[in-house]
Amino acid sequence: MAKTAPVYARIDTNLKENAEGILAQLGISPSEAIKMLYSQIVLVRGMPFQSKLPEINHFSAQGITQAEFDAELQKGVDSIQNGRTHSVEDVDRMLAEEFGI
Repeated sequence: MAKTAPVYARIDTNLKENAEGILAQLGISPSEAIKMLYSQIVLVRGMPFQSKLPEINHFSAQGITQAEFDAELQKGVDSIQNGRTHSVEDVDRMLAEEFGI
């Protein structure tokens, strides 16, 4: 039998519980998942996924000037005043189509 060594990590409780729930559905123990991650790190000689900063999300106020933000808000006000609105169902459908949520 191969020698084994413990790995200790402190992570957010909710993250741990959510991840372990998914692993259980897959039939994978947390130890097996960690072994799989470590095996992939060795195989690809690095992290087995991209680790980079997210693209700027223009749906947030980050990355835009105050003038751009004000202009976007004004577009929304103008749409409401001109009766160009969408139902909750329409918005849900559009988000699902565009972003898969």
